[in-house]
Amino acid sequence: MTLPHGQLVFEDVEAGQEVDALVKGPLGTMHLMRWSAAMENWHRIHYDRTFAQEHDKLPDILINGSLKQQFILQCLKDWAGRAGWVWKVGFQFRAMNLVDETLTVWARVKATRDVGPYGLVELELGIRNGAGTESTPGTATVALPHRGGAPVPYPFRAPA
Repeated sequence: MTLPHGQLVFEDVEAGQEVDALVKGPLGTMHLMRWSAAMENWHRIHYDRTFAQEHDKLPDILINGSLKQQFILQCLKDWAGRAGWVWKVGFQFRAMNLVDETLTVWARVKATRDVGPYGLVELELGIRNGAGTESTPGTATVALPHRGGAPVPYPFRAPA
């Protein structure tokens, strides 16, 4: 099987390389309400300003953690392409993101390792708001195909 046109391959990745950032926002109340509805997360801190501020004493409506998680995975999958595989992702919610913020998902290659039929790419990543505050630091491992090789196998089998 041949690789899709424009597919990122392991040989084109090196430590220090930046992944194309994913920018989302500004994320308004309607975005957060729709995400809450889709996820059936009815906690009012994600759509009810009065409740968030007066009851929970928050500065404003909070952007859903699951939405931030989805943004991270979207960024990584877009980068890995159809023939790559997002294998491992870990992150921490260390700061709140508030309604009307614009979020930027970033990632940077830390290391690469050839494991035979494909290569593994270790990444550091995070989410920053417009003020540059990092709210969601993390790491990921992505499997990429070799130039002239086959797509990363599905189902994905971890290297020995």
